[in-house]
Amino acid sequence: MGAPPAAAPIPGLPALASLSWSVPGLREDPTLCLRCRSAQLLCGKPVCPILLKYRAFERTLPMVQGTLLDGSSPPGVFVGRFGYPKVAIGPLLSPMHGSTELLDTPEEWVGRSVEEVIGFRTGLVRGTSRFRVTDAARSEGLLERLQLLGLAVESVESEAEFRRPPRGRLALSDSAPPFGPSAPIERVRLDVRRVDPHLERLSSDVHANARVAVEELYDRGVRVSRIQRAFSVGAFGRQNRRKLVPTRWSITAVDDLLSKRLLDTVRDLPELDEILLYSLSALDNRWQIAFLPGHYRYESIETWYPNTVWNPSDQVIMMGDHEGHDGRTTYASIGGCYYAARLATAEGLLRLGRQAGVVVLREVHPGEILPLGVWNVREYVREALRRPPERLASLGELGERLRTGFAIPLERWLRASAVLHEARTQQRLDRWLDRAS
Repeated sequence: MGAPPAAAPIPGLPALASLSWSVPGLREDPTLCLRCRSAQLLCGKPVCPILLKYRAFERTLPMVQGTLLDGSSPPGVFVGRFGYPKVAIGPLLSPMHGSTELLDTPEEWVGRSVEEVIGFRTGLVRGTSRFRVTDAARSEGLLERLQLLGLAVESVESEAEFRRPPRGRLALSDSAPPFGPSAPIERVRLDVRRVDPHLERLSSDVHANARVAVEELYDRGVRVSRIQRAFSVGAFGRQNRRKLVPTRWSITAVDDLLSKRLLDTVRDLPELDEILLYSLSALDNRWQIAFLPGHYRYESIETWYPNTVWNPSDQVIMMGDHEGHDGRTTYASIGGCYYAARLATAEGLLRLGRQAGVVVLREVHPGEILPLGVWNVREYVREALRRPPERLASLGELGERLRTGFAIPLERWLRASAVLHEARTQQRLDRWLDRAS
């Protein structure tokens, strides 16, 4: 197996190979960074060494001159997690006027290049102000305006004054899309003229809990990214229990809530009686998603090449998680990507009107040079499942498709996959009865 092709450079950014960094403990445990993805700081450093590496880009990012910014918000709001339960929250602001919705609508980024997505996000400036998460229950002043921004349905004209010039730092996360410079905000004017009526109604319902609000909004066709944004600013729930939710957590919480809700219906559907394989290549990721005959079970496995975002080691790293028919009660080790793909595949099963075994296989090549957020998992799995599948006659044929569709040897995928192992080694009772009759 030859080495994967090197990533094409982004104009104006330093070559990744020229940036060196060290991660304590990586030699003893090559999976350390992939398990952590900056969320837990498992290496013991106060900041993630990998993200520090990419922040060398900051000198090339556009800088906002001075402390004043006149433009629009997509609309966008970001809630940080450091210092919890007192967190930094503020608007994402663009120096452009007019329609900027695209800059914070991940559902519209499918088919865009890494350069385009980074371009959308680096021009967004984050203003910050600190609040206790429980302040969402009795918001006023700036926090009340930010909650209204979280309900907006179109770009919002804005004027902001910062306490100091925003610093040119590209904020990177494996959960949320990146954004550009940030600074504490002194004052801000947000001209919210139109809000999403569904979001507004559920925000006004102080008796419905947050889970009910999220599920009803999804049923009414509100985009997941909008639900996540409103959830994050504490717009839902019983009045005295509303809280700000860090953006990173709100994204996974909504994916988890919605997929659990859909799977309650999926488990009652007839079982699929054939093998379906969906394939897609995008952003130097290769996807193979298999629906297998039988009852519902789910697995997501990721393989990261060296020099990809979360694999600074010199070997290919493979990690995955799975759940049986009744779901799981512990947090998946591969993080938010697990839940984003679970939501997308649950939607796919509902469209089919069948329950099935689900295996999501993702091969990440060095073209994935920056963490873009779990939106790319949710939206690209959705995109793959919108395409016509291959209908395969046997597990052997599925194996051949995986062998030719991936660079990683088939044997490694089979060793890592609990769901494929079960399909290969366990006979279904109805087949045994057929042979016995």
